[in-house]
Amino acid sequence: MSRIANRFERLLEIYRRPDGGRWGGQDLESATGGAVTRSYISTFRKGNIESPGFDKLEAIAKAMGFPPESWFDDHFGPVPRKIETVDEDATVAERLEHLFVTFVDEKKGRPYTSAEVAKMSLGGVTEEEVVGIRSGEIGHPTLDQVLALSEAFGIDPSYFTRRVRRQDASLASLAQEESTSIVNKTLALSEGDRRVVLDLLDHLGSRDG
Repeated sequence: MSRIANRFERLLEIYRRPDGGRWGGQDLESATGGAVTRSYISTFRKGNIESPGFDKLEAIAKAMGFPPESWFDDHFGPVPRKIETVDEDATVAERLEHLFVTFVDEKKGRPYTSAEVAKMSLGGVTEEEVVGIRSGEIGHPTLDQVLALSEAFGIDPSYFTRRVRRQDASLASLAQEESTSIVNKTLALSEGDRRVVLDLLDHLGSRDG
């Protein structure tokens, strides 16, 4: 049985259906809306699909309720390079392009070329495939291609699936809007009512502290 098939069996054991049963092929076909068929699941579990499509792995993860990066856990020995993820809605092509911009060839002082990345992958992905993924022509790269690109750049492969919410900016904006609204409404009150509001804010602040 292939490594990815073994990982699938572990995930099936850990992430069960809401009723506690194991996910079956028909269950996953229904849960993924047909994106992953019953026969595909059967073939996958037997280890006859060495490099499943990246889109299918994400569909299975979403249906079963586990993070897509769980497919890749424990794959690497060395500590991967740190990198900030791109926008949560970024495509695989945009995420890969971000790697080309972020990591440059220090000796040559310029970004790596597609040919150089293919060479760095030690045959895991061809130059044509790198070009195709960067352009979006290959919109759903295989697991092997994703792992090869991750190894070439020295990053955790979960980078290609990780979703980081843009919370910091949103929360800061929301806080600013709320503060402005409170100030404007408070200024419209009488002096006595403003004192009541300030006392209430002092009370809430001391309670939270």
